[in-house]
Amino acid sequence: QVQLVESGGGLVQAGGSLRLSCAASGRTLSTYVMGWFRQAPGKEREFVSAISWSLGVTYHADSVKGRFTISRVSAKNTVYLQMNSLKPEDTAVYYCAAQPTPIIRGPPTPSDYDYWGQGTQVTVSS
Repeated sequence: QVQLVESGGGLVQAGGSLRLSCAASGRTLSTYVMGWFRQAPGKEREFVSAISWSLGVTYHADSVKGRFTISRVSAKNTVYLQMNSLKPEDTAVYYCAAQPTPIIRGPPTPSDYDYWGQGTQVTVSS
């Protein structure tokens, strides 16, 4: 089992920045892909970013390329999502997820991931 706890969400004005954190526990993540997804009211959960823990390879949705960066710190067993130039359409609940494979196979979908955090709300005002 992998336990995931997100933090760092909040309210920010358009053009601002936030950094989300996902603290993982329960298993070593060296053979996992970690992902971020988001879900806005009335919409399906959608992929945002992913990182291969062992390889450091990253993958971003087109909608966030150039604005969001995913990273991980092994010593802290934590994954981060740095979000810059935020837009109102980025408003959603953001979820951290873990997939027991070392290689990102795209495009990622929620069904690929076995473990999920509880989510953290991000609201971007115009």
